[in-house]
Amino acid sequence: MLPDKETALSDSEIDSFLSRHETGVISLAREGKSYAVPISYGYDSRFRRFYLRLVSNPESKKREFLKSTPHTRLVVYEEDDPVYTSIVATGILSEISRDELTTEHIEQYGKAKRPLFEIWGESLPTLDVRLYQLDPDELSGRRVKMERDGDSA
Repeated sequence: MLPDKETALSDSEIDSFLSRHETGVISLAREGKSYAVPISYGYDSRFRRFYLRLVSNPESKKREFLKSTPHTRLVVYEEDDPVYTSIVATGILSEISRDELTTEHIEQYGKAKRPLFEIWGESLPTLDVRLYQLDPDELSGRRVKMERDGDSA
């Protein structure tokens, strides 16, 4: 397949796409190292903000990266042949302490479809459940229509 047409998405198209989806891949970076993991999120299109509930165990790389308030990139995408759509959000992931939670936060975390606790094969007391938000410094999207070899427009 060859790229045919690439189109930047408008803010309203980005908001609509992110509101329809619930999963993506988050990449965390610090000190020249990176870590990526699939996640579930809630999205508030009014403030263009993501809400994430991240679960880790004591030995996880995720927990180590999250301790440092890392630079973050969240990618949400879908492929609906022949169209590929992707959204990229970048910024600093900030933790929301439980005493700062508002009703609005709780509603957004409820939109993150991933279960609060996952099956880790460990007892629940070892799991660390933290709530985060991502207010992107940059939020962009694109749609690419792929042309198959031999296809005419």
